[in-house]
Amino acid sequence: MHTIGTIMKDMVNLRIHIAPVGFEIDRIIIPAVRMKADKVWLIAHDTIAEDKSNKYRQKIENELEKKGIKTEIAYANRLRLFPIIKAVTEIIFKERKNDIYVNVATGSKIHAIGCMMACMLFDDRNKIHPFYAQAEQYPEYEGSLQQTYGVAEIHSLPTYRIGTPKRELLEAMKIIKDAGGRIQKKKMAEEAEKRKIITVNAKKQNFTQARFASLDKNIVQPLVDVWGFVEVEKIGRNRWLKMTEDGDHAAEFLI
Repeated sequence: MHTIGTIMKDMVNLRIHIAPVGFEIDRIIIPAVRMKADKVWLIAHDTIAEDKSNKYRQKIENELEKKGIKTEIAYANRLRLFPIIKAVTEIIFKERKNDIYVNVATGSKIHAIGCMMACMLFDDRNKIHPFYAQAEQYPEYEGSLQQTYGVAEIHSLPTYRIGTPKRELLEAMKIIKDAGGRIQKKKMAEEAEKRKIITVNAKKQNFTQARFASLDKNIVQPLVDVWGFVEVEKIGRNRWLKMTEDGDHAAEFLI
């Protein structure tokens, strides 16, 4: 049985922070406490044996626990942009009913770029709030416990919409990716119809031709001409759809 307190808690959005883990401690803990975070998602390096920031993460978790703030861990290669974007977007999807605050100050420059790009991918960004925690002190020597100390000020950052392909195009990219990055156009037309990402309105005698026309207009042309994620290859009498380098990169975080 739900109590009034439980019902009220369910109705109130939680305050969720997302912070990459680098060699910072204060710039994660202080904003979380000051902004009354309910939970902090820490993004750690995906290879623990190579993660020099692991000891910082453990201290952060311990300090947040003392403050009554929950933590969860997501993993992404700290040296690669697209896995970072994917990790942040997946967290935002999971927490989309809550208010989400993304800390771009605590990891590497790649982390900061990935966090900002992830924020820009969503149509509705009213609940997504990237911010920069300005440090109070920058030690002049190396080998200190952390790179900076304290937080002087927290700056809100604006987000602008980054266009992404519509659902049907993303599903088409997934078909190509799952086929090893290249698929015969005839096979693609069959798969696209089967998965209902194209519609074919034609009689039996014109069906195959109409299916190709629908595929070209609704899938191939946008992916080739608008997005540049796919290219068409002619091998013998057959045409193949192949992911471009940009398409491969986009697929890492879009699908």
